Amino acid sequence: MNLLDLIITPAFAEEATTGLGDPMGGLPFLIIMFVLMYFLLIRPQQKRAKEHKTLLGALKAGDEVVTNGGVVGKVMSVDESFATLEIAQNVVVKVQKQGINQKLPKGSAKI
Repeated sequence: MNLLDLIITPAFAEEATTGLGDPMGGLPFLIIMFVLMYFLLIRPQQKRAKEHKTLLGALKAGDEVVTNGGVVGKVMSVDESFATLEIAQNVVVKVQKQGINQKLPKGSAKI
């Protein structure tokens, strides 16, 4: 014992550890995060995609729709991948069916 030990207590090294801890300790956290992401992100997106596919499958002439670009029009004709919309009197455009965002109630579009 020297004089310095009376003023400052000596520090002794701890027993050496690997620092890894329990390898399965993070597994419940990962499972909870995956379940949370599924219910917050994946499931709602699948539901919206299914509704959009149903909307496009039921599209017919005379329906009033809004495109992804915000253009409102009346469907004149529909084929496999395109729809022809009348957006104003004597103004007809051809758009991809995937570009149609929603269907409006009858009489919404003033054409």
